[in-house]
Amino acid sequence: MIVGRLESIQEELSFYPEAIRKGISFLLDTDFRDITSGTFEIEGKNIFAKVSEYDTQPIEERRPERHEKYIDIQCIIEGAEQIGCGLLQNAGKVDLDAMEEKDILYYDAGEGMKEETFIPLHAGGLLVIFPWDVHRPNCRLGENAHVKKAVVKVAMASLKGEA
Repeated sequence: MIVGRLESIQEELSFYPEAIRKGISFLLDTDFRDITSGTFEIEGKNIFAKVSEYDTQPIEERRPERHEKYIDIQCIIEGAEQIGCGLLQNAGKVDLDAMEEKDILYYDAGEGMKEETFIPLHAGGLLVIFPWDVHRPNCRLGENAHVKKAVVKVAMASLKGEA
């Protein structure tokens, strides 16, 4: 897992694999002011972005989740939220397995994760989440807030040179 900010990530880009650099470059180069919700192709199915708007929710209403085929680069465009993060072995009981159809596996929200760490993200904050990172996004940070977020999906296969 990598935590960063758009305004300082440029200094670190050379250390990341090319596919992650492309995803972060999309975030740096895109003016999101006039972009509404939707999916945006960066490099076919290997790298694409989803922009969404929503209201944050209490932690206990959000289910922890993880992906296998894609890395998430979650970037807050407007608003603020916190994302719970934990180790796969501490994720708890599986609530819904949609890995085959949607590359997502949800864990029981009520049970929660052991040793979950919450990372606050404000506008310009980003979090790179790998398949071994279980995360609980869209959690309110203090009061409920309206958030606009871009999630860049980077295929694991593109990091391994298989794509």
